Amino acid sequence: MEREFLRIKRLPPYVFAVVNQLKYEARRKGEDIIDLGMGNPDLPTPPHIVNKLIEAAKNPKNHRYSVSKGLFKLREAISNWYKRRYNVDIDPETEAIATIGAKEGLAHLTLAIIRPGDVAMVPTPTYPIHTYCSIIAGGDIRTVPLSQNEDFFENLMKAVRQTWPVPEVLILSFPHNPTTTVVDLEFFKKVVDFAKEHNMLVIHDFAYADLTFDGYRAPSILEVPGAKDVAVEIFSMSKSYSMAGWRVGFVCGNAKVIEALARLKSYYDYGIFQPIQIAAIVALNGPQECVKEIVEVYRKRRDVLVNGLNRIGWKVEKPKGTMFVWAEIPDEYKHMGSLEFSLFLLREAKVAVSPGIGFGYNGDNYVRFALVENEQRIRQALKGLKKALTLGERKKWVSASK
Repeated sequence: MEREFLRIKRLPPYVFAVVNQLKYEARRKGEDIIDLGMGNPDLPTPPHIVNKLIEAAKNPKNHRYSVSKGLFKLREAISNWYKRRYNVDIDPETEAIATIGAKEGLAHLTLAIIRPGDVAMVPTPTYPIHTYCSIIAGGDIRTVPLSQNEDFFENLMKAVRQTWPVPEVLILSFPHNPTTTVVDLEFFKKVVDFAKEHNMLVIHDFAYADLTFDGYRAPSILEVPGAKDVAVEIFSMSKSYSMAGWRVGFVCGNAKVIEALARLKSYYDYGIFQPIQIAAIVALNGPQECVKEIVEVYRKRRDVLVNGLNRIGWKVEKPKGTMFVWAEIPDEYKHMGSLEFSLFLLREAKVAVSPGIGFGYNGDNYVRFALVENEQRIRQALKGLKKALTLGERKKWVSASK
């Protein structure tokens, strides 16, 4: 078949596939690989949510098609969640829609609103779908550097001045994957003013809303007065409630954008399996101690990993949010680049991490650790990492002495 598939042609090879393939090959050989690569939560979904799913699944009425917008009571639950958490009023009928996870919500949202040739602005590095959802929709992207050493908002204003046509969409996510960057409400106030000035829509992926540490509270962009004029926010239940495989997310905010997404989804799907929606209602409306317990597990893992990395000479700061650690590659290994360095750690330390280049060109001096193994396994990983880095130093010394 000679025909080309143009949307697929615009997508680059998936960098993470290289590491994943070698990881699977090593495991087939019987090697014990500690996987800190993919951000796939390992914690079980809280029992009261699982029990509600089982109960609802036994009712034959719940086996039929649902509705693509999500059950009204589910949209009402997310509206109440916003009111309790952020004192933000969300109309469950016009300003909220359930999606099959945050990723699907973002992909279909951009497909609904982006026209061929429209420009979307995204940070670099960033989670891949934030970049490629716009490309799949036929748009173009303009990347804005995001790092600890630069003022992202200054970079954003500079990028707009240098871009033509003027960008239509700005896609953000704080706490940020992979860099773990966090922001305050003042930042979002500037973003909303900026978006209004440039007639731009802001999409904020709020997947890590609850995964924050050391007293930091992540703000919602919808807390800013007038934000709904220009912004929508995506919330996912994957991390807060450890419901990753359940695929439940929401898009809330600007009513016109929600209407466009609802219309597109009415052609694409019949919504989430209804028992899952019912269980999600219980999760949002029920006791929230389980969320605190999940966050505490990630905090302890973060501390074990970061303290351990610093002890072995790999200097890393503790992130205030997300389930990741964004670690700058030690200077003596930066020449390898993040992909080759990740493969080195896989071979020598038996630890899988995500190469930073997979998140954008600005990420090539970093690797990302996902906090998806228990503390004992993380300590085991640290022993492997220490051995690998020591081995690397020894090989360099031997090579230099020849």
